[in-house]
Amino acid sequence: MPAGYFFSGSSRIQVEQAYQISAAGYGHDRVRRYGWFDHEIPLRKRYLPAFRIQKVPVTQYEYARFVADTGHRAPFVDATTWQSYGLVHPYKRARSYNWSGNTPPAGKGNHPVVLVTVSDAEAYALWLSRKTGRKLRLPGAEEWEKAMRGTDGRLYPWGDDYDASRLNNADQGSVASEYATMPVGSFPQGASPYGVLDGAGQVYEWTATEHGKHSHVVKGGSWDDHGGICRPAAWHSRPQRLKHILIGFRLVEVLPFRSSVRVGGAKGE
Repeated sequence: MPAGYFFSGSSRIQVEQAYQISAAGYGHDRVRRYGWFDHEIPLRKRYLPAFRIQKVPVTQYEYARFVADTGHRAPFVDATTWQSYGLVHPYKRARSYNWSGNTPPAGKGNHPVVLVTVSDAEAYALWLSRKTGRKLRLPGAEEWEKAMRGTDGRLYPWGDDYDASRLNNADQGSVASEYATMPVGSFPQGASPYGVLDGAGQVYEWTATEHGKHSHVVKGGSWDDHGGICRPAAWHSRPQRLKHILIGFRLVEVLPFRSSVRVGGAKGE
């Protein structure tokens, strides 16, 4: 992404549109009654330096190389820990994302890695930085938003109209009924103006932006959410030590000068 200005946040019209999209997906208006989008930053123009972002989230296979090389703990959550989170998903769903030793779950190697905390993501970034000689880190929430939305304040990566065929989320019918991640990059028609993929739905992604004590902003929506939630401007926070089946991550590299390097095979520039 080149240095420059972009629009972040949401206008009142966009928030209203998001509530309408959510009501259509969920079949009720509780999202509005709970005020899920009322805290979004008003639409505003912001400046960011140049940076490069991975085209897709870090995959299970990519994370496995890090685990094998460093001995870092593999993604796993036990029943007691999972239940302590107070999440709506039953543990049997989380168990399907647990690794067996240092081996990712069968059939999910090219899916986004999940069950990782902020510190896990930061450790991966440090490892890959040392491997590549680059300075990699989690994106800030505004960097993430620009990468997925472009500069013109659009509602979704592809434009202002919601299109359920462009993302992996709960509006996918038979796909979503499996409650599952999908191989990264499965929806090329959902690309952002910069060619970045999986910026709506699939998994929420950790950002470097803190919100309150010991929590970080997550962005993007997930396979478990309906369309109004899966907007680049939408956000909420989660405890930084949480290991969730809905949260993964990708990395950025700050580009103070002209550069042609790619991070993890990423295209989005």
